[in-house]
Amino acid sequence: MSLRSPPLSAVHETADASFTDFGGWEMPVEFESIRTEHEAVRSEVGKFDVSHMGEITVAGPDGAELTQRLITNDVTALEPGEAQYAAITDKDGVMLDDTVVYRLPEGATDEFLFIPNAGHDGEMTERWLSERDERGLDATVRNRTEEYAMLAVQGPAAPELLAAETEGITLSTLSRFEVADGAVAGVDSLIARTGYTGERGFEILCPWDDAEAVWGALECQPCGLGARDTLRLEMGFLLSGQEFHPVDEPRTPYEAGIGWTVKLDTEFTGRDALEGVAAEGPEEKLVGIELVDRGVPRHGYDVTTPDGEPLGHVTSGTMSPTLGAPIALAYVPAARAEPGESVRVVVRGEPKKARIRSTPFLDR
Repeated sequence: MSLRSPPLSAVHETADASFTDFGGWEMPVEFESIRTEHEAVRSEVGKFDVSHMGEITVAGPDGAELTQRLITNDVTALEPGEAQYAAITDKDGVMLDDTVVYRLPEGATDEFLFIPNAGHDGEMTERWLSERDERGLDATVRNRTEEYAMLAVQGPAAPELLAAETEGITLSTLSRFEVADGAVAGVDSLIARTGYTGERGFEILCPWDDAEAVWGALECQPCGLGARDTLRLEMGFLLSGQEFHPVDEPRTPYEAGIGWTVKLDTEFTGRDALEGVAAEGPEEKLVGIELVDRGVPRHGYDVTTPDGEPLGHVTSGTMSPTLGAPIALAYVPAARAEPGESVRVVVRGEPKKARIRSTPFLDR
């Protein structure tokens, strides 16, 4: 099967980006270097093409009820122009995906927009349609992934950079997890105060065919998925397929550290199972780990006690460009998840001294 291409593919090729297969999309992994791009976002500003993320809209009289039945958070709490983070779970409470759900500004044709991870847009569209049809709900569900481009501008200088190219909205009035209509480089867009880096920043949804105009107007360091990964890891943010996967890494929101997104006073698929987990507590928890010894923790590496007793495994790891230290996310027994606990990470057969850290690794 051929890879899907983002609307800026030709622009990225001209910029000599290197590419990778991510969720069935051919995406830029780096332009100059991961470190250069990472440091630009932490110190100044960088831009990302994240058009591999899905966009699905839900409209109609029963759009809120339909969406509520499939996500863990409380959709009814959203006012127009607000967004929330949520998990999408199966009947056993296992995470299928995580998502940001937007209640669109007043006057929008559609009422809700939610963002599944790369390669999940078809599956999640079918999930919404199946639930709608099974319950006889009046709602229109549309997969808009190849209609919208999605760009992110992130970093301390992001508000100033984006404001210079934006009309119709004062960006300083947008709080975190709010979204508004505006024009960026003359292109009608949705502008959201959201991001995946821990820095101040925005995500922009614009028509697919207008992506080049918006991207070109944002004159700053282009960044690939490599820097996006190191940035999100420093913040302890989850990555679908790494920190959770319904088959390879089946986890509930409580295990993955996002139990705060679960509103048990609402009705959603997996609610009953998660009520039990909430009452008893998860057996394992996702924790941060920082190596004391030299070495880089990678996905799948074992985590043990100092005596070599198995504890768990690493889900994601890297050498933190900001901290200059090796960091990781890993699952360990809940009883051994306290910050400061001494552990070992087995790197290429060698147990390396490490300690459990609270996340985020950075104070942002």
